[in-house]
Amino acid sequence: MLLLDIEAELSIWEEGGAVWSEEAFPVAELAYHLELWLQSPAVGQEDFEFDSMQADAGLIRIVGFDGGWRIGSNFTPDSWTSPVVWDVLVAEIKQFDRSVREGVAAMGIELSFIPEV
Repeated sequence: MLLLDIEAELSIWEEGGAVWSEEAFPVAELAYHLELWLQSPAVGQEDFEFDSMQADAGLIRIVGFDGGWRIGSNFTPDSWTSPVVWDVLVAEIKQFDRSVREGVAAMGIELSFIPEV
């Protein structure tokens, strides 16, 4: 699958510090699954857990928490972002998607495999 072969360093930052970072992360596959999550009928009501053919389940999670959403990993249970409101989360996901699309397009790869919201 082409999505597995498009990798980059992925870092989650908050207030100038890294919450989590992983080299050679399947960013195109993550963008694909995040966009599917944003298009699901239960969007905003169910948590997100990245289920990848290449990465361990729970490596990236987005969970509802006290009226907001936190991003983290099952593998670093003490390192989660502070809760953010839904609109901020969606804006950040869309920015991530744009960055992945720009990188993929710069490599000369067709973008049609990543759904658009």
